[in-house]
Amino acid sequence: MGETEGPPDGRVPHDDAWFAALFDAHHRALFRYFVRRLPATGGARTSDAEDLAAEVLATAWRRRDDVPDGAELPWLYRTCGFVLANHRRKIRALPVAVVPDEPDDVDPETLAVDDDAVRTVLAALSPRDRRILLLVAWDGLDGDGLAEVLGVSRGGADAALSRARSRLREAWLTSEQAHDA
Repeated sequence: MGETEGPPDGRVPHDDAWFAALFDAHHRALFRYFVRRLPATGGARTSDAEDLAAEVLATAWRRRDDVPDGAELPWLYRTCGFVLANHRRKIRALPVAVVPDEPDDVDPETLAVDDDAVRTVLAALSPRDRRILLLVAWDGLDGDGLAEVLGVSRGGADAALSRARSRLREAWLTSEQAHDA
């Protein structure tokens, strides 16, 4: 019996070892992605984030031949966006009275999300601008990774990020002016 050869196109074989490496490299980033984007409702955020991250990884295993070598994390983040959208369609709105006054976590990234001023300004942006800013600022994607997630060219991603940052500055100034009035 001969050695097992990789795919004929020269790609790394997407086998058990590949998936184990993918999991080790990215499972924490996927969990953090969901924690930052889910509402803080008791322990449900952590539990839901774990479940959703597991769903993304299960999708990566099922669609392992579609995961591009060298761009695994952007592919995973793009899948996170779809999984989160499906999850949000399933949950009902949380009444404002149920939202806790104090954050349940001391993680600075979580505190930033829980901060009313930041939340207000981010809410004023379009969902696309918010997604772009969060992928770069919180999830650490570079221009190439952002382009992959958005399904556009690098130039298109750079332009989208520039426009999103500009609209963020405008929203922040508007919010400060409204607060000072």
